[in-house]
Amino acid sequence: MMMCKGATRLMSLRQDRPLTLRQRLSLRFHLMMCDACTECNRQFDLLHEAGRRHTPELQADDAR
Repeated sequence: MMMCKGATRLMSLRQDRPLTLRQRLSLRFHLMMCDACTECNRQFDLLHEAGRRHTPELQADDAR
């Protein structure tokens, strides 16, 4: 079974590239059993979405 450290590594990696099927299944199984990592995963998703939304604003500021 995957430990929390491995799960958070996959959560972070997932923000940069697609996970393999095995990695996705391992992470999903871990998240089904671990409330702390489920919350961490939610926060990773929120940060990723916030960064994605504000990237055009940052690029516009850099152009000035």
